[in-house]
Amino acid sequence: MLTSAEEMQAYGHDETEDLAFRPAVVVKPLLASEVAAIVSECWKNNIPVTPRGAGTGLSGGALPVFGGVVLSLERMNRIVEVDTANGFVITEPGVITEVLQDHLKELGWFYPPDPASRGSCFIGGNVAENSGGPKAVKYGVVKDYVLNLEMVLPNGALIWTGANVMKNATGYNLTQLVVGSEGTLGIVTRIVLRIIPHPTHTTLLLAPFRSAAQACEAVQEIFKAGITPSGLEFMERDAIDWTLRFHPEINLDASVLGDSVQAHLLIELDGMDPEILLKDAEKVARVLQSFEMEEVLFAETAAEKDNLWRLRRSVAESVKAHSIYKEEDTVVPRGALPLLLKGVKEIGSRYGFRSVCYGHAGDGNLHVNIIKGALDEQRWKEELPKAIRELFTLVVSLGGALSGEHGIGYVQKPYMDIAFNATQLGLMRAIKKVFDPKGIMNPGKVIE
Repeated sequence: MLTSAEEMQAYGHDETEDLAFRPAVVVKPLLASEVAAIVSECWKNNIPVTPRGAGTGLSGGALPVFGGVVLSLERMNRIVEVDTANGFVITEPGVITEVLQDHLKELGWFYPPDPASRGSCFIGGNVAENSGGPKAVKYGVVKDYVLNLEMVLPNGALIWTGANVMKNATGYNLTQLVVGSEGTLGIVTRIVLRIIPHPTHTTLLLAPFRSAAQACEAVQEIFKAGITPSGLEFMERDAIDWTLRFHPEINLDASVLGDSVQAHLLIELDGMDPEILLKDAEKVARVLQSFEMEEVLFAETAAEKDNLWRLRRSVAESVKAHSIYKEEDTVVPRGALPLLLKGVKEIGSRYGFRSVCYGHAGDGNLHVNIIKGALDEQRWKEELPKAIRELFTLVVSLGGALSGEHGIGYVQKPYMDIAFNATQLGLMRAIKKVFDPKGIMNPGKVIE
């Protein structure tokens, strides 16, 4: 148990802008039974409980906005079992995502969801946010791998939500209801994940476009050619320039950074047969030839591939280091990406802000980084929410959603009315009330 002011400060914020709320106490249970006992006492005494993973969230999901207890799952960090006969792994929520992936890879198995923070985020947080990452375009997101969950309900009861099987048509799907619920329905203490054989070969290329809009248009054409990449990432020129300034150790061939280049696609193909990969890469190259672009860079070695992926994964922290900013995690049908990008720039022009865009173009997930730059504090605080409301209205009009993988949490909650009508919001409130009639579990998140 932690109670000092310094410790409270450390657990009062996550990676969401500069928001911070001080909890009354931080507890770090080791066992599910301890989680249940703590939550039961909070239930009896009407004390708010905020579950916390690694604190890497970007929507304020781990912020203790009403004080109370922060329940950290960092000590629950065991990989319990890898069942290769049945193709699943059982893990505790405090296991770092990359640690789990590396452990499985040594055994020849693959858990694909790979958020940018995979080197520090926890599996439990990934389940809470239904995380995705670059591999989602081919392999899906967290919900596509969760088979069963052990969880502590807000009253302290300990349950399993499903069964460790690939198919389950038995009653309501509580497992999928909990995935992406952002800790508002209970605390997950054990996770059963489906795993698949690890692909043995990859091909990676970086395609420089003279037009950001054409880069977005090329995404759909790749799929129309019958290719499903294992990664298809979009980066505006500013995103790469800022990342290279922040990480000068990342080496990038000057040929892909000419003055005419406005955006890049990072395209990865994977599989078990290198000959099939080569043919698919040739198809991609033919598709790209119809667009205005510079010479495509093929990563020849593992080091070159790691270098390009590090470039992409470092964009978020580089933008954050460059300026005060606010990131929106928009998602639309991938064919609507050119319209979304155009709309983002038009909204920025009207409100006087600059934006840097990048994201998982293969599944239509565009991260819009709104840069404060020279905007004064008053305009930043008063005008920005209006601009964001316009942005989300555009996203929904294009058939999209407010968040692709970062969640609603605390900061996006005011915009839920754009995506849902009163009936839909009422159903969500009713579900929350069934699980948590006292409203103690991660209060102030997702929905009132």
